[in-house]
Amino acid sequence: MTKANWSTGYNRLLSWLLPHTLLGRLSVVMVFGVLVTQLAGGLIWSAQLRSKAEIETRTASQHLAHSAASAIRFFMSLPPNYRPILIQQLREMGGTRFFVNANNGPVTIHKIADDALANMALTTIGSTLKADLPFLPGFRVAFSWPDDLQVSTDGLKVADLPDSWVQHTLLIKPNPAPVLVIQTELEPGNWLYLAALMPNPYFLDSDNPLSPERLLLQGVSLATVLLLSILVVRWTTRPLAALSDAADAFGKGETAPELPETGSREFIKTARAFRAMRERIKRYLDDRERLFVSISHDLRTPITRLKLRTELLDDEALRSDFHEDLDELDMMVKGALQSVKDSDIHENRTEVRLDALILRMIRDARMAGHEVAFAESGITVMAKPLALKRAIGNLFDNALHYGQKVEIAVDTLADDGGSNVRIQIRDHGPGVPEDALHSLFDPYTRLEHGRDQNAAGMGLGLGIARNIVQAHGGELELHNHPDGGLVATIILPAK
Repeated sequence: MTKANWSTGYNRLLSWLLPHTLLGRLSVVMVFGVLVTQLAGGLIWSAQLRSKAEIETRTASQHLAHSAASAIRFFMSLPPNYRPILIQQLREMGGTRFFVNANNGPVTIHKIADDALANMALTTIGSTLKADLPFLPGFRVAFSWPDDLQVSTDGLKVADLPDSWVQHTLLIKPNPAPVLVIQTELEPGNWLYLAALMPNPYFLDSDNPLSPERLLLQGVSLATVLLLSILVVRWTTRPLAALSDAADAFGKGETAPELPETGSREFIKTARAFRAMRERIKRYLDDRERLFVSISHDLRTPITRLKLRTELLDDEALRSDFHEDLDELDMMVKGALQSVKDSDIHENRTEVRLDALILRMIRDARMAGHEVAFAESGITVMAKPLALKRAIGNLFDNALHYGQKVEIAVDTLADDGGSNVRIQIRDHGPGVPEDALHSLFDPYTRLEHGRDQNAAGMGLGLGIARNIVQAHGGELELHNHPDGGLVATIILPAK
């Protein structure tokens, strides 16, 4: 794939993914930026949180292991028959961080689910105990939940013990914490059982970036930033929408409200420039119309005088040539004035029933002997009635001149911007050469077969029709039908 093709494909993908309005695109960019920032910040924070949790867990594990080693040394120094008495005193008096029990063998421990922090703590505790007590044969270290924790070989569980024995040592309710169990054999057949909490009982949650509290905080922060971003974007783009509506109304010849000089400095400058441009264009259009009216008025008088003087010529052939030239000059003046006035008809928009408008044209054509096919559609548009009638009438008259049969169809079609109305007028004439289609809208442009079939035409109708359609916010397109004839298509906004 070439670089140009890749760039084209990338632009098409962006155009398909992004909304078509400036407000939508800026909102998407803001939302995407906030989400990426939140994600990147969350990842960095999560990495720092995990690193901090690992350091704290390793330090706490070493501290707890040293305490356990001291307790084991103390119980090793006691005669085996004194150990149960001291353990009972500790349970009743309290004051120790360990729950202690003496058993004749190791107790089966139901371990918690595999966790990276828990595994690191167990590894650190095991290695520290071996370093402090190298003379013992080994240690069994594990984490267990209080509900499943056994304390003796006969199956006695923590839940079966009196609360006073464990309430100051272990967290059993309402929110149980994992319990560290250390077992070692002091003498053959004498096992010491130690159970304790980590310095941070809920250390397993310390590296979890998705805890409910953190998720709630992230959600509130994200919602607040997104809401403020969308409000700012909407506040920024609202004046642009007003400018767009004013430009659209001015282009269609409608009266648009004045743009307020409020908002950002850039918009105020743009509004002032637009207002000045609109005034200049209005003056230009008024001057143009006055100029053509004056020229038409001033030229008609000498043309009429010249026609009268030609009647005094004795040479019949010369008099005929003069009349022909003057008639052509008069037609050109009238055509120039018509091209100015017909494309700038001053009237208000109203709801136009296309069926009624077209049927009136068809009735007159059928009375003149023309064959016209049309099916009513029931479609209406908002348009200037006389101007739209002029545009459709010009196309309809051309079709009657150049084809033996005319077909008119009205329907709706949907595109990315909404719903449009389509009016198609097809003649059954010879069509137009493909290389000449683009020049048909030029003033005074007429093809050879057009001059043969309509000698009185001036080549202005298509240009006038296109100007009127474009003033309505639509388009006029021409193309040859596969079965012969020319098809003129008017596309108008439904609203």
